[in-house]
Amino acid sequence: MSFTWPVDPQDLFVERHPQMTLGLPVEEVDAVRAAVTEMWPDRPGGWVYEWSALGARYAAAGSHRLAAQAYGWAKFPALADGPKRTALARQVEQYVLAAPEFPVEFERRTLTVPYRGGEARLPVHLMAAPGLPADAPVVLASGGVDSWKTDLHGMWEQLALTLPARLLLFDLAGTGETAHLPMTPDGGAEVIAGLVAFARTIGNGRVGHFGISMGGHYSARTGLTGAVDAAVVLGGPVERSFAPGRGFAFGMDGIVGNALGFDALPGTAEREAAFAAFDLRALLDQDANGPMLVVNGAEDVHVPVEDTLVFEGRRDTGVVLIPDTGHCAISRFGEAMAVITPWLADALAD
Repeated sequence: MSFTWPVDPQDLFVERHPQMTLGLPVEEVDAVRAAVTEMWPDRPGGWVYEWSALGARYAAAGSHRLAAQAYGWAKFPALADGPKRTALARQVEQYVLAAPEFPVEFERRTLTVPYRGGEARLPVHLMAAPGLPADAPVVLASGGVDSWKTDLHGMWEQLALTLPARLLLFDLAGTGETAHLPMTPDGGAEVIAGLVAFARTIGNGRVGHFGISMGGHYSARTGLTGAVDAAVVLGGPVERSFAPGRGFAFGMDGIVGNALGFDALPGTAEREAAFAAFDLRALLDQDANGPMLVVNGAEDVHVPVEDTLVFEGRRDTGVVLIPDTGHCAISRFGEAMAVITPWLADALAD
């Protein structure tokens, strides 16, 4: 199920410009920004139309990696209608065409994992530095509700080239190429448990989990339960984010509503009822966690600072709050990764 909702596209440019320009030239992003006047219609001035036009120009020029990035923004912020789903399909097509030029080993495959008494299939990407030994650790990694495995390629590529581990990249339930499975606390965690089990069979048995934004919610779960050997939580909502009375910024109410499987923008009561189940207080009250690193920007408009600071004082847990930046420390991302990468390497070492 999916739906569109009222959102000013220029608000999304305000928030996401730093992220957009990580993978695309500033002048191209700004040109699309100037052209976009409405969010949903697939016509000149529409978000999906203008971003897709940029993607098509890159594709025609053989710049498949840039085309994949542009189509990634075309389908942003949610697979709410047919044009968005078409943009996702084009992104995947261009990404696969770009793969032979990646400076990393890359494999796209479809895995089958247990899900609600049956099975679920989901595409994943395996990425590693060239020549990485087969017996290296494996790190599960995902973005959140609106930035998915293919969108974050540049970041994963740098991590793979730096980290002595193989990355297993996936989309959360309710998002991206896993949008056919609704995002629920237990269902989403069950999918990840299946991926952890698979990851233990393809390396040396040691597995880490690096989650960004809502992905950080699930890496907090695997870290707090000790399901993985190391967990990194970057901008993850864990408790206060799901409290009654929490508002949303920059269209996030519709983004989250789509991921949760609603067919219309949920009202406050519906949303709060769905959110209550994600609260990790019961796990925070336990002492079963493995090694964890929790990082975020100090000025996050989406995730309250308490959801980072709540980890202070836990055993085997590091907490880093980066000043003068917001959600997932995106405008100071290099600083965040300079903390995360060596920590993960040390935590997964034999």
